[in-house]
Amino acid sequence: MDLKTLKTFQAIIRSGSFNRAAEELNYAQSTVTMQIQKLESDLGVQLLERGKGVALTEAGRLFHEQSQRIVQDMERLQRSITDLKSGEAGSIRIGASDPTASYRLPDILQKFMTLFPKMELSVDISGSGALCGRMLRGELDIVICSAPELGKELHFEPLFTEAFVLLLPEDHPLVSVPAVTADHLRGHRLLITAPTCPYRKKLESVLTEAAGPPLDTMEIGSMSALKFYVASRLGIAFVPEVILNPVPAGTVTRRLEGSAVDMTCGIICRIADYPLKPPVRRLYDFIRQELAAQPGFSLE
Repeated sequence: MDLKTLKTFQAIIRSGSFNRAAEELNYAQSTVTMQIQKLESDLGVQLLERGKGVALTEAGRLFHEQSQRIVQDMERLQRSITDLKSGEAGSIRIGASDPTASYRLPDILQKFMTLFPKMELSVDISGSGALCGRMLRGELDIVICSAPELGKELHFEPLFTEAFVLLLPEDHPLVSVPAVTADHLRGHRLLITAPTCPYRKKLESVLTEAAGPPLDTMEIGSMSALKFYVASRLGIAFVPEVILNPVPAGTVTRRLEGSAVDMTCGIICRIADYPLKPPVRRLYDFIRQELAAQPGFSLE
């Protein structure tokens, strides 16, 4: 028994004759007859009573009812497989670090889901290190974050530079300094992220180049929360410029002169996963194009 035979049986019932079913399916009538004979032989029961027309036997009525659902399910499965192969459908597990996860990705994914409503997406928001670990274990299909550590079996395509600015209370002493450098930060409480955060590691490397007394720091677990702590006058912080729209009341921004503290970000996939599956490739290309089209962004 195969799907073609089931469709032939359904066509006979729908049209009321072997001849009309053959015309509908573009088969020779002998082909239709042989398909039904083999079907009845395989099942060991008579499904149709032949005469001037066709009528269902009791077994035929049961088979007709059940086979309709089978045909519908199989056709739905075939469509799903076709969509999957073409990249029109699929289940994709996305990983993203902030601020991209909160400030850029929602609008991008909304556009993507509008264009490809059959896609199923899930988003895991975490730090770059944790996301790369999950990617290596095959738990994620695509990750958007800063560059992974060297030696990892991951492909990283840089897409944009995450610009950081120094956020200060508007009456902070550094506001009046013409050009703020790393040396000026000593003696002022600096709000920093968790030790595992790639940005903190880069910031620390920049600041260690400046001689002087140890930095006065206060650790804040969320990069997106830094602006609120600065607004509450708990210290100063380097924060992604994208989260400062608008700048919190009572604060101002300044650029750090000299060493750049900006971070290169991009898309990560496992090398073992290449070539990417069509749905993942479609999302990969879409995110790449959307990020490149945003104001102030350019592909590396």
